[in-house]
Amino acid sequence: MSFLELAKKRCSCRNFNDQQVPEETLQYILEAGRVAPTGVNKQPQHILVVRSKEGLAKMKQVTKFYNAQTVLIICTEPDAAWTRQGDDFNIADIDATIVTSHMILAATEKDVASLWICRFWPEIARKEFHIPDNYRPVNILALGYTDDAWKSPERHDTEELRKPLSETVTYETF
Repeated sequence: MSFLELAKKRCSCRNFNDQQVPEETLQYILEAGRVAPTGVNKQPQHILVVRSKEGLAKMKQVTKFYNAQTVLIICTEPDAAWTRQGDDFNIADIDATIVTSHMILAATEKDVASLWICRFWPEIARKEFHIPDNYRPVNILALGYTDDAWKSPERHDTEELRKPLSETVTYETF
């Protein structure tokens, strides 16, 4: 499968079944996050894997994760991330997002459904999962399997879902 085929295959799942992601597959997904590029290769991310019944019960206080049997909390340590000199912009959240993106695509390659969640309560996650103060939870990634059919990759070819390149890309000047 080409990269564009993989990217177009990926879709958000909001109806996971009870099947757990096998450990070998999870390790593959986590490895994709480990090798993701980060600013100056600082790797400020920390991924918290939640799979136990107790952990998933705690996750219900943090966010809605649609019965996924594996939930990843992608955290970053801002003090360990690269900061752009021109305006002191810290890219910790960008690094965490690149890591999340790589894991989503690796999951898709392995036919693991995913949902990228940004609507959650960071302070509840911090409390329930003992996230140190120097780390910030940035993204949550729900992983698992679904009995629903995957959305058609051709959906990206419709203007209802994706703007044409002519509306999002310019050359030489804005």
